[in-house]
Amino acid sequence: MLTSKPILVSLLLMLATPSTAAFPSEARASHHPPAHVATEDARLKTVFDRDERREEALHPLDRLSNGEPVEPSALALLYTPALDRQQWASARAGLAGLAAIHRAQLSPAQRISYDVFAYNKREEIAFLTPPLLALTAPRPFNHLLGLHMTFPSLMAATGPLPYRSEDDYHRALQIDAAFASVLDNATQRMREGMASGVVETKLTVRIMMAQIDGLLALSVENSPFYSPIKAFPDSVPVAARQPIAQAYADVISLRINPAYRRFRDFLVSDYLPAARGETSLAAMNGGALLYRRLIENETTLPLDPGAVHRLGLSEVARIQHDMEAVKREMGFAGPLRDFFDHIRQDPQYHPHSPQQFADGFAAIGRAVDQQIPHFFAQLPRTPMLIAPLPDYEAQYQAGAIYEPGRADGSKPGVFRFNTYDLPSRFLTGMTTLYLHEGKPGHHFQISLAMEDTSLPLFQRFGGNNAFVEGWALYAETLGYDMGLYHDPWQHWGTLDDEMLRAMRLVVDTGLHSQGWSRNQAIDYMLANSGMGRSDATSEVDRYIADPAQALSYKIGAMTIQRLRRKGEQALGRRFDIRAFHEQVLGSGALPLPVLEAKIDEWIAANKKGA
Repeated sequence: MLTSKPILVSLLLMLATPSTAAFPSEARASHHPPAHVATEDARLKTVFDRDERREEALHPLDRLSNGEPVEPSALALLYTPALDRQQWASARAGLAGLAAIHRAQLSPAQRISYDVFAYNKREEIAFLTPPLLALTAPRPFNHLLGLHMTFPSLMAATGPLPYRSEDDYHRALQIDAAFASVLDNATQRMREGMASGVVETKLTVRIMMAQIDGLLALSVENSPFYSPIKAFPDSVPVAARQPIAQAYADVISLRINPAYRRFRDFLVSDYLPAARGETSLAAMNGGALLYRRLIENETTLPLDPGAVHRLGLSEVARIQHDMEAVKREMGFAGPLRDFFDHIRQDPQYHPHSPQQFADGFAAIGRAVDQQIPHFFAQLPRTPMLIAPLPDYEAQYQAGAIYEPGRADGSKPGVFRFNTYDLPSRFLTGMTTLYLHEGKPGHHFQISLAMEDTSLPLFQRFGGNNAFVEGWALYAETLGYDMGLYHDPWQHWGTLDDEMLRAMRLVVDTGLHSQGWSRNQAIDYMLANSGMGRSDATSEVDRYIADPAQALSYKIGAMTIQRLRRKGEQALGRRFDIRAFHEQVLGSGALPLPVLEAKIDEWIAANKKGA
């Protein structure tokens, strides 16, 4: 059973009504489309193909993340004005090609692709125009999103790149070597920000310094850049292995680590003194304007920060009411705030070993697998593994993350759980965490899109946070339908996690539009949930580093929940939850107005077919 109740009317209206001008309702095409539809579909595909060819060299990190090779020269353009200009011109060319397409003559699937492509290009252009670019380009790194930390994971043996042949190893080595110039480019951009007053917070700079220290403390042999050498496949000849290993060691010691040291020296000597002491984005030049625009980018909806803040307060109050009932079921008679302290401090609610965590998640996975056929007709082919986060990442990561597999099936998806500071982790939140990061959350959504070769690449591999994270949060609520929350511990855990997403609406907007301090934000999260101080602190630091991203979870989930209720009410006994989920997931990660238009057409078609 879904737990959402009525919310603030003003925000509900924004969440409820797609733009009919942008996404008109049109009749579905027949199984054999007319010739003019096939022709227009082909013309649209030509627009997409041309865009893909233009974009290939302009988004090297996207290609790396998808396990595709990139030219080192393309990587070396990252964080340069030249790349900004090329990306802007390419996005403009994409929209110009789209203008020649007659949307009404497209098949239903291609109309969705048309709408997604138009949305993507308009957003890209907006953030590449001078007003917004001046507020984002000088801040290429922070402790949460910085390439200084994500790049080692991309290039590691467990990353998306294939390491199956000598050529694979040599191509990856060239990419590794190019990374040194990327760090230097970022430094130049950050110097520009120092001159314009567009800088990161001292808090995030200090964390970046600690992250780099952690990487530099590793020996060459323990560096994530060296990890492919420890995993040579049989297809790499034995005679070739030592020369390759030496080449990797040389690049790490002579190129990569010196570049990290230069970047760290810049942070310490130059950037940290110029960084802003205030955590609010509003304290940065142009920050208030940027925050409002980031909200729209992250949620795909033009929401007012104050309305989002009030929605969060409403949701917090609703969830607290449900928590009171579960608290009593768990045998605690005192006030809710005392129960938060009790569950934080009582060892029975916390894992005592990494193995206990691993065994628990494996058992949850088996229980979920038994229920999946009742809710999904189409399952991903990509398998999913369960494994801990690497030690060098764990301190600055969330309770768990999902690492996508490869589209060709050569690498599974991985649900990675965090064993850092075990006393602050909770056994009660394991089910909801697995449903969100693993199955049927990120693993299903990302893998199904990636495996669907009928979709254009931007739908297979692209997306937006409101859909991606909204789906994963919605997937948590399926634990009610699956019977996984009959256990009051796990019921408490999902309410606690839902509370986290509701508090994000309050705290993110509180920090960046309501004048909240970091300590005020941490105290609010501790007062309204059972999360530990370590988690509360890392969460708040995340909102400071990545404003508005955390709003996407709850906004996206509430939209999907509302669309499900709309389908249930409109179709009654004819509503099929498996068909609904196939509609939601069947076109990749859609902007929420595009998703709403798609579901409305599905509902209308099912009414006619009754």
